[in-house]
Amino acid sequence: MRLALLLLALGFLALNVVAAFHAWRFTHFVVEAGTHTGNLEQLTAPQKLWVLLTGIKNPRPVNQARPDFPYVTLYLSSPNGRLESWYSAVPDARGTVALFHGYTSSKSKLLTEAATFRRFGYNVLLTDFAGNGGSDGNVCTVGHHEAEDVAAVVRWLQRRPGAVFIYANSMGAVATLRAEAELGVQPTANVLECPYGSMLQTAQNRFRSMHVPPFPMANLLVFWGGVENNFWAFDLNATAYATRPTTPTLLLWGDADPRVTRSETDAIYAALRGPKQRQDFPRSGHEPYWWKHWQLWEQTIQEFLRQQ
Repeated sequence: MRLALLLLALGFLALNVVAAFHAWRFTHFVVEAGTHTGNLEQLTAPQKLWVLLTGIKNPRPVNQARPDFPYVTLYLSSPNGRLESWYSAVPDARGTVALFHGYTSSKSKLLTEAATFRRFGYNVLLTDFAGNGGSDGNVCTVGHHEAEDVAAVVRWLQRRPGAVFIYANSMGAVATLRAEAELGVQPTANVLECPYGSMLQTAQNRFRSMHVPPFPMANLLVFWGGVENNFWAFDLNATAYATRPTTPTLLLWGDADPRVTRSETDAIYAALRGPKQRQDFPRSGHEPYWWKHWQLWEQTIQEFLRQQ
């Protein structure tokens, strides 16, 4: 009995050590050059085993392109450090759209979206979250601390004339919902792409994508990810956040998304308190929806913005 208890305790300790290591790799970017680990659902079985043993490769995201429209580079202050933004104005603007990227990404990945909003008649402000692109730091909390960056950007814009809209995807969408629910941010309207339901759900989805049982490692990953970054990660919950703000929101989702499930999206949409619309995109995964559905994506967003 004593030996069994000892082995059980050692096994539990080993699981926690592995989970703490993976959580650190997931939330801390490294400066060494290299490519990020590919989509887990697309890896071979040996590659998935290697990721489970060694953690993901997590180089710091960089901006690999620049706008081909006129812009200026701005530096804004956030509790997380100095943020780098690109601002582009248009004549007789209808307002300004603040664009926020997802996990392991940067503002340069949203240049097509920004150019589209400019064509619609809106100024645009693209911002790197702390730890990404040209902004300070190397830590990413997958939406929690990033909410402070959203708040800093939106409040900076609201000190200037005109309506302020938010366009955000994945992690950026979760950060937006937390900024509105817990930090008092009140933009004119949101366009949110594929926010995950909760940090625990997204961790579980990643294990399922590798055909690995999510319990208990997903729970331990969430626990250690929060402990290592000074917040309670089990409360990082977009569905709960959605119940508080009344901001008009357009929710977009791809029905082939392996990382954000239909049930998560249904729950978030049902929880949204304010005026809301939803558009699903057939055969689209966790990716920009204009890749496969340019006309539908563009028309849906333009009509929503015109109603605000």
